[in-house]
Amino acid sequence: MTAFGYLGPEATFTEAALIRLLDERGITDAERVPMHNAEAALAGLVRGELDGAVVPIENSLEGGVPATLDALTRNGKLQIVAETLVQVTFVLAVRPGTQLSDIRSFATHPHGEAQTRTWISEHLGNAHFLPASSTAAAARDLAAGDVEYQAAICPALAAERYGLEVLAAGIGDRADAITRFVLVRTPADLPAPTGADKTTIVAVLSSDRAGALLELLEQFAARGVNMSRIESRPTGDGLGLYQFSIDLQGHIAEARMAEALMGVHRVARRMQFLGSYPAAAGDTVIVDPRTTDASFAEARAWLDTVLSTSRP
Repeated sequence: MTAFGYLGPEATFTEAALIRLLDERGITDAERVPMHNAEAALAGLVRGELDGAVVPIENSLEGGVPATLDALTRNGKLQIVAETLVQVTFVLAVRPGTQLSDIRSFATHPHGEAQTRTWISEHLGNAHFLPASSTAAAARDLAAGDVEYQAAICPALAAERYGLEVLAAGIGDRADAITRFVLVRTPADLPAPTGADKTTIVAVLSSDRAGALLELLEQFAARGVNMSRIESRPTGDGLGLYQFSIDLQGHIAEARMAEALMGVHRVARRMQFLGSYPAAAGDTVIVDPRTTDASFAEARAWLDTVLSTSRP
């Protein structure tokens, strides 16, 4: 039996993402292992205790997830092999029989509270917020009893899993909030190109000088490689020293991406390749006709012709 880690406890959005990714692969006998955080999940993967791990990497409201970005970089050679998008929707869950008027305090993760403030101010304006380690943990502990709060803001999956009653659904401030999750494994064969792929890297600038970042970004622009995300993260080597976590549209097996990454390898102090993998369903990649594999092959053929005809 294979084992896949996710950010626990049970019934988090991360477990929902893992269930979807396993279903897409037809894996029905996998053990789902709740982990305390992204660092623990990826460290377990590196130690060989897990066959894969699912972690959140980006949120449509708050951008990249720093804990995941840093853990991916720290834990050596890891490879993203897939991604999925999960709509982040919250419910107000209570123990059966509890009424809205009974709620004096509620618990959720601070991110959950931040994304439901409009509804809370309108319906629970006098209730006290108690931070929890996760939205699912708030639901789990409420169901177990012996807590000082009467309600939890959590995923619907958590309310169902822990036997709670939903007093209100869809209470988020943004109905279109989405979190992107990635499936990470130890390095193996790359997923084959699909025509709609992403590549993730981490690059450290060669020096802290004017134009160093522009020099790196030019490697993508000159070859028609579009970035879908770029985030700066401290290297840990000193104040003001940063590395960049970057998502690119395309696959390393494509000529434009391969040449761009070779260019980055030349100009960066260090580059970490974190995988090329199919983009989530519905994502499209538009390629300039001048940067297709055929155009690169044509250019190579031209160069070979020039070199062959110039020989004595």
